[in-house]
Amino acid sequence: MKKKILVIEDDSDIADLVKLVLETDMFEVQAVLEPETAFSKVQEYKPDAILLDICMPKLDGWAVFKQIRRCDEFSHVPIAILSGKSQQLDHMVGLHIMNADAYIAKPFGKQELIDKTYELFKRKE
Repeated sequence: MKKKILVIEDDSDIADLVKLVLETDMFEVQAVLEPETAFSKVQEYKPDAILLDICMPKLDGWAVFKQIRRCDEFSHVPIAILSGKSQQLDHMVGLHIMNADAYIAKPFGKQELIDKTYELFKRKE
């Protein structure tokens, strides 16, 4: 059975690219373009992992991240930050302060995206 990935990304081109790359590699992928509807989509789709953009309008990714982590049903779901913020400090905040499971800086390569997505599941085993 394919692992279900939810991509929360306000840029439709990036969301489509992630979807195309990961579906090719045997994942089932859905995307949410509006961060304010992201949590309801998590509840509906019940993903096995989430790729989450941080810089989004109306509701930033950290608020979405905290909402998911506070919910007992989804607190175990691995979350990878997908962000244009690529400084070392950004990685440290995402991985060590917020406790994200992975950090994927934009622009990313196809193989990096695939590898880091697979790593999300290895960390939870």
